[in-house]
Amino acid sequence: MLPVIDSQPGSMPLIINVPHDGREIPADIGAKMTAEALALPDTDWHIRDLYDFAHEMGATVTSARYSRYVVDLNRDPVGKSLYPGADTTEVCPTRTFQQNSIYRKGEAPTDVEIGNRLDEFWHPYHAALEQTILDVHKQFGAVLLFDAHSIGSVLPRFFEGRLPDFNLGTADGTSAASNLADVLFKILDEVPQTTAVLNGRFKGGYITRNYGNPSYNIHAVQLEIGQSSYMEDGPPYRILPDRVAEIKPVLTELLKTGLDWIQSTSTGEGT
Repeated sequence: MLPVIDSQPGSMPLIINVPHDGREIPADIGAKMTAEALALPDTDWHIRDLYDFAHEMGATVTSARYSRYVVDLNRDPVGKSLYPGADTTEVCPTRTFQQNSIYRKGEAPTDVEIGNRLDEFWHPYHAALEQTILDVHKQFGAVLLFDAHSIGSVLPRFFEGRLPDFNLGTADGTSAASNLADVLFKILDEVPQTTAVLNGRFKGGYITRNYGNPSYNIHAVQLEIGQSSYMEDGPPYRILPDRVAEIKPVLTELLKTGLDWIQSTSTGEGT
């Protein structure tokens, strides 16, 4: 089996984490899935391509190998809802974002299977991510964890109308310092002909909420990008180079600003 996490170590107190662009599915799990599910419609398509410059900036880049349909790394392992009262997907999803079954009839994972997937995929990924955060913090005394996501721009299951292009989340201000959130959001809010929101429909998932600890100088933010801003928002999910050329400078400025901010708080421990 392939490793559950890809990791490119960096040289700065910045970690870019990509938990939903993974596309591998073990054969025994895939054999139980529908043809629609095997096309992986709910993937955070091309996110690693959007942030392919980050490692050159000195960022550590971590990303998932396996699809979110195998296990969702951004969900609580015991099933606690991110948004109580609102529809959301499980740690082992059974329905696509379009409300279609991921599994053939009678093949949805049992509680035992879910536990096995947590042991095989979820826990190793988080153990590696947590160790990476601790290592970076030990070296610099500060960490900016940037959780990179995208989602279809129109998904009635989760929200009405069209999602803003840029959705920045800090778990309502609990996972990152407010002045960091403010400077990052200002960049997004001023991009011409786009829309942006701070702590709107997507405030940050399990990763942002679990690892963000501003009092310990670990600041976690999530950016959810509406997919129509850089790709075809539907099959075959092709990336749109002209739009990518417009969005990459925004992301570059965003990460540079975040890196400058976190470096200003760094104590340089271990250096």
